[in-house]
Amino acid sequence: MSDLDILIPTAFDPFADANAEDSGAGTKEYVHIRIQQRNGRKSLTTVQGLKKEFSYNKILKDLKKEFCCNGIVVQDLELGQVIQLQGDQRKNVSTFLVQAGIVKKDNIKIHGF
Repeated sequence: MSDLDILIPTAFDPFADANAEDSGAGTKEYVHIRIQQRNGRKSLTTVQGLKKEFSYNKILKDLKKEFCCNGIVVQDLELGQVIQLQGDQRKNVSTFLVQAGIVKKDNIKIHGF
């Protein structure tokens, strides 16, 4: 076993930077935009992870007016408050949040399909 330890270089770790970023789990808060398939062509877009200092109802009101869709703020036990919108609004919501200055583009993760 000691011969193998000598042959394997351990001074350079290529994943050290990635592990350092992951170690600060609470430092970078992501906003997750997901899509859930309903029946046939119908779908639901959920927005999760916005800061609690923002008024979810005001954001929802602006999103509904901007994209001509219906929506609601749902209180979830694990995820907290989640915004749900009708239809596939993933790209629209991400551009809206960036333009409004609510979230930086680097902190948005779009999930689905």
